[in-house]
Amino acid sequence: MKLKLKATKAGILLALAGALAVPQANAANWLMLQGTEKPNQAPRAKVWGFAQVDYQQTNDTKLPTLVGGAAGYSGKKAAFNQMAPDLKTSSGFNIKRARIGVRGANFPLDKDVNYFLMMELGNNGITTGNSGSQGQLTDASVTINKIDGARVRVGLFKTPGSEESFKGIPVFNYVNFTTGTDQLLIEKKFDPTTGERTDPAFAARDTGIQVFDAFRNGDWETSYALMLGNGNGLAFTDDNESKDTYLYLSTEKIFGDSKGPRRHGMKFYAWNQNGKRTYNGADYDRTRTGVGMTYFDGKYRAAAEYFTADGMIFGGTTAGATPADGAKFSVQTDEKATAYQIDLGYRIKPNLELNIRYDALDRGTEDPNNLREFRTTTLGAQYFFNKKTSVRLNYEMRDQKAPNYTAAQNPALVATALDDRLSAQLMMIF
Repeated sequence: MKLKLKATKAGILLALAGALAVPQANAANWLMLQGTEKPNQAPRAKVWGFAQVDYQQTNDTKLPTLVGGAAGYSGKKAAFNQMAPDLKTSSGFNIKRARIGVRGANFPLDKDVNYFLMMELGNNGITTGNSGSQGQLTDASVTINKIDGARVRVGLFKTPGSEESFKGIPVFNYVNFTTGTDQLLIEKKFDPTTGERTDPAFAARDTGIQVFDAFRNGDWETSYALMLGNGNGLAFTDDNESKDTYLYLSTEKIFGDSKGPRRHGMKFYAWNQNGKRTYNGADYDRTRTGVGMTYFDGKYRAAAEYFTADGMIFGGTTAGATPADGAKFSVQTDEKATAYQIDLGYRIKPNLELNIRYDALDRGTEDPNNLREFRTTTLGAQYFFNKKTSVRLNYEMRDQKAPNYTAAQNPALVATALDDRLSAQLMMIF
């Protein structure tokens, strides 16, 4: 079901059609930006943070008339048309993120050690779940820079992997993640009996130890990371005997002397994450593998990524309904999925940027009965008031199919209820 904003949609389409025939992603080194400080320059303690205030809206299309055991959900709210994380309303404002942190280095006794602490205060997957809190620690790490070519980072921090989940949120170009990243990389834990979320979302983070570094050779910079972690998200301790491994490799052609999170360059990268998850008393494999590239020259940018999932994956809610109506979240313990995205953009003025992104997710590709196909085209614009304050507007044209069911069967009927989504966001960095 398409959002009843035909004039708005047409206007956005016309505005973007010509401008986005050419590319825009930031070719930054997130390993170094998030894990290190400038030698002999960084303060001992720098307080910083950011906040994002969202508005999101769908048509709130209800689930159609279903049959069999799902008949009781007929006419109920569709979970995918509600605002995350509460899934109680289809439109409204939300303080999506409100993070404050402190980082620093160059202590008198040891200038080769730096640290990073951050807390989330907003309303999102990190601060919800049965054990979540409105003040959730997301980062607590120390990096030891003693060995040339092998920096060591220990604690709770972002895991190396997909560019979309690894990059810094303050330079994220859209309001919402792609469907593939949201369902396959931003992990959530569910109770096998009640189907409720038991913990904060993993937020692409883990507690462990990482060896990493970057090497410059002329205009090229090559980076690597090897990490061993608990595989238990924001929890400080593990919930099983297995440990997760994280592998990351990138090489980037740097343009000029640009630096920081919006550095100009062209990057190619590959990554792998492998571990086990405990569910209903048993351990199941969880593997994610991907490759991608980014390009940014100050005016044009482009990004593309492809990744696969093997083992445990997200399975949606019962008949697409909400927990408030009795539906349960589910996982598929031994399945596969593939996802990809293409992201283009063009800065038509120094403070105005237009974006378009296409993303696809094929979830449950091993069993024909589990297969769901998601396709989303996102049109967007960003306006930068200055380097620290910006606003963005997105329109997502969303489509879902259950290709191995007839139009009269429940999975295909549920898929027809998926709405387009309009979203706006104000970003403030301090």
